[in-house]
Amino acid sequence: MAARRAVAAARRQGDDTALHAARAAVQEAKEGLGERGPVWWDDGAPDYTRFLVWNTPYRDWYEALPSAQREGGSRSA
Repeated sequence: MAARRAVAAARRQGDDTALHAARAAVQEAKEGLGERGPVWWDDGAPDYTRFLVWNTPYRDWYEALPSAQREGGSRSA
């Protein structure tokens, strides 16, 4: 938020140099948070979106969850 406040302050002051620096800081912060930068969906990893969890590499993780945390039950349900 400090970088965004710096953008607003630079705009109010009409300082183009400070505005450029503040916008760069906003970009860096957003990339650090994963909001901008390389996309995660184009990283070459398989897409398991339309698979049942027990037909994916996440099966063991899912089966280890307490039953109250599982959505939609398990294969035997």
